[in-house]
Amino acid sequence: MQNILVVEDDRELNEALCYALEKQEYHTSTAFSIQEAKETYQSFTGKEKLQLVIQDVNLPDGEGFAFCQWVKAQQDIPVLFLTARDLEEDVLKGYDLGAEDYITKPFSMKVLLRKIELIFKRTQPEQPGEYDDGYLKIDWERAKVMVDQKACAVTPTEFRLLKVLAENQGRLLTYEILLEQLWDCDGQFVDKHTLAVNVNRLRRKLENTEHKYISNVYGMGYQWIG
Repeated sequence: MQNILVVEDDRELNEALCYALEKQEYHTSTAFSIQEAKETYQSFTGKEKLQLVIQDVNLPDGEGFAFCQWVKAQQDIPVLFLTARDLEEDVLKGYDLGAEDYITKPFSMKVLLRKIELIFKRTQPEQPGEYDDGYLKIDWERAKVMVDQKACAVTPTEFRLLKVLAENQGRLLTYEILLEQLWDCDGQFVDKHTLAVNVNRLRRKLENTEHKYISNVYGMGYQWIG
């Protein structure tokens, strides 16, 4: 699940952007100023990193160009400008600072989402075809699981749960996020009780005293710690 920082001081637009992005299964963080954007960026540590910044140019505490320059100095991260500043010199300045794209308002949400999809295809390597830590091996393409070199049978729901957790290592996935991911392909809703049952089944199949993979964050959700 890609992490996107939305830097936009118009709160209604910020909320609308985050809503649209989360419907596409992106994880969003918000900021309404350059200072907030820097603080939010710095809150991402260790294995958890931002993959994209969507930002305005006109911000309460300065021009967004300054934040773009700052964040590019911290990390080679894609930046997409979304702004009413449509002068040619502003567009060129955005690209000169290393922006992946520069979109002017008003804009089409569908076009924006497609551009984001293409940015990720250009800038992120393909996910590896398998997970293998020497004890647990998962072939994502063939939906095969091996535990201690022995085949391990899992249900389709268990496999979807396993994939979501393992692809978000170290991130707390709330019950709500997991329930959305596990919505049955036939339209049958997977509730919180069913989620807990599947987690417990996976633990029994995958874990022992030396190998732990799924952590229960009480009252919030689950986390892959493998």
